[in-house]
Amino acid sequence: MKKQHLPSKLCVVCNRPFNWRKRWARCWQAVVYCSERCRRSAPRGKAQ
Repeated sequence: MKKQHLPSKLCVVCNRPFNWRKRWARCWQAVVYCSERCRRSAPRGKAQ
């Protein structure tokens, strides 16, 4: 599959788009952050 055909989402912290990764195949619906850094810097209780 080509990268241009992969699904993408917007990060709730930095509002940057990020694409699907194979490691997220089983939990893509639950992925909210683009990186571990954004996940750690997210305000508690506001995301999701």
